[in-house]
Amino acid sequence: MIEGNLLKMRTSIENDTVQYQLVLNDSKVDLNKLIGKSVKLTYKNQINCISCGKITSKSFGQGFCYSCFQTAPEAEECVLNPEKCRAHLGESRDQQWAEEHCLIPHYVYLAVASGIKVGVTRHTQIPTRWIDQGAWKAVIIAETPNRHIAGVIESFLKQYFSDKTNWRNMLKNQLAEEIDLIEEQKKAIEFLPKELQKYAAENSKATEINYPVLQYPLKPQSVTFDKELSIEGILQGIKGQYLLFDNDRVINIRRHSGYLVQIEE
Repeated sequence: MIEGNLLKMRTSIENDTVQYQLVLNDSKVDLNKLIGKSVKLTYKNQINCISCGKITSKSFGQGFCYSCFQTAPEAEECVLNPEKCRAHLGESRDQQWAEEHCLIPHYVYLAVASGIKVGVTRHTQIPTRWIDQGAWKAVIIAETPNRHIAGVIESFLKQYFSDKTNWRNMLKNQLAEEIDLIEEQKKAIEFLPKELQKYAAENSKATEINYPVLQYPLKPQSVTFDKELSIEGILQGIKGQYLLFDNDRVINIRRHSGYLVQIEE
């Protein structure tokens, strides 16, 4: 039995399959070893801010207390809207943080979960970002020197590609295998204005990702600790940031960042 505050699951790839770790304060749980077994998660009626650590009655922006949601650099507007990043102009909540997270190389990519989407991530977050979104295939289309330019490219390409993932179809493992990602990569680059095409990563190859799942849900039913104090059942697999339980129940771990829980087999 292990107790601690949830954070998004840590991931790596071994033997062509994603490996998941649940981090609970100082403890780490190898989740892949629990697939096929009975697992119980119990919410202890406490949420701690993932930034300052204080107890908060409500979580904002996936784990922050309201104060940190308004002031922490990790919750700044450009996290969700990269094109609005102003760190390159010397404007940010914390310029040192911005230099380490915004003023570094970023990738614009196309990923396929249940459909094709365009996205942005730091160069250090490949393939982590794709795994978190449950993508089974992805390719880089541009490399930029900072977050702002990557956001401008992504914003331009939103008129041709979605920037959202249908989480239900992703969890049902509807792969959209008919999509030729390399052809879509070429199209995306051709769509870009000349001044943005100089950032194109034309020689990038597609990456495929395999997830540890015994059985996918037919009709995913989201469960949350806001409605259920205890979630228990056979762990059928893990995809994206979701634990997949029997009876089509799924829980988004990242959405519960900061929640104090107890896990037991």
